Amino acid sequence: MLDRIKGGLVVSCQALEHEPLHSSYIMSRMAVAALEGGAVGIRANSKEDIVEIKKAVPLPVIGIVKRDYPDSEVFITATKREIDELLESGCEMIAMDATNRARPGGESLEELVRYCRERNPAVRLMADISTVEETIAAERLGFDCVGTTLHGYTPYTAASKLYHNDFQFLKDVLREAEVPVIAEGNVITPEMFKRCLELGVHSTVVGGAITRPKEITSRFVAVLS
Repeated sequence: MLDRIKGGLVVSCQALEHEPLHSSYIMSRMAVAALEGGAVGIRANSKEDIVEIKKAVPLPVIGIVKRDYPDSEVFITATKREIDELLESGCEMIAMDATNRARPGGESLEELVRYCRERNPAVRLMADISTVEETIAAERLGFDCVGTTLHGYTPYTAASKLYHNDFQFLKDVLREAEVPVIAEGNVITPEMFKRCLELGVHSTVVGGAITRPKEITSRFVAVLS
């Protein structure tokens, strides 16, 4: 899995229920477009979307399930329920929130990693982190790689963005990490993608800049105000 995406672009094909393109079929066609454009992998949300995407393209898939829980801020692959769905989907890698926030039902990240390894040790695990400290903790738990996905999206990193100060946070993670680092989060131009690779990331995930036309349109319209 990691060899297949090394040095390339992973396209995130996601649309939540409230978004205009919410449809497993549409996400599968997005994946086809990404493949034809040169993507080396897909990141997708939900068992249903992943199943359809894997029917449409031969690319490896980083799978997640986004689900809200009333007792936790964690919503990316938060519990064993989501792990089970992803193991059934056939995705090659499972990404999960690896921040230090409390998880639903009091489950621990360590429990989820152990559970997934026991169920299918062939599936790789990606830690979505928001700090360097979480990177180090994820390595200790045995994650195969870390992604900067949640930097700027936790209460204690909300004032920062991945690309601030020429990707200083990414540089910090790369300096400390011993496992492959995947850049993800507000990488919205080809130049930013190229810069991530220059800094030494294993791969880069780009989503909204490619697969969310509503947000892309809004960025254009915003310059009129």
